[in-house]
Amino acid sequence: MPDADYFSAADDVSALAVIEAGGPNHVGLDVIFLKDIDPVDALAQLEAIMTGCSYEEAGKRPRVGQLLSSEEVDSPFVLTVSDTLFDVLVSVSAEEARAVAESWSAAGGVLGLDAATATTIVEALVGLARRARAADLRLYCWWTL
Repeated sequence: MPDADYFSAADDVSALAVIEAGGPNHVGLDVIFLKDIDPVDALAQLEAIMTGCSYEEAGKRPRVGQLLSSEEVDSPFVLTVSDTLFDVLVSVSAEEARAVAESWSAAGGVLGLDAATATTIVEALVGLARRARAADLRLYCWWTL
């Protein structure tokens, strides 16, 4: 199972530097550890649900799963999280987060997550986004296969 560790960093250069360090947790960054929640498909689906747009539209937005690391290596990768998703994660209420998680789970594209697990993931992403916004950071994904 791929690891998808979401973290905050000051900018793309800082985010990319975690590869040499062995991951974001090795350099003291704020990290949430997730399995199989990939930064392209799963987060585009979440963004579509949270913003009311189509999956296709969400997937075409800037910084949705943009690969920062080399395409020539098998793993690990560092990818961006879209600014749109970042913004909605910061602004969502606890009640809205639960409703989004239920819709995300029901959509079926997230490896069959039940609503409780999806809620835990959305709440973790919301917390990470809020801490990042407070520190003027951006969101990224460290993805290992």
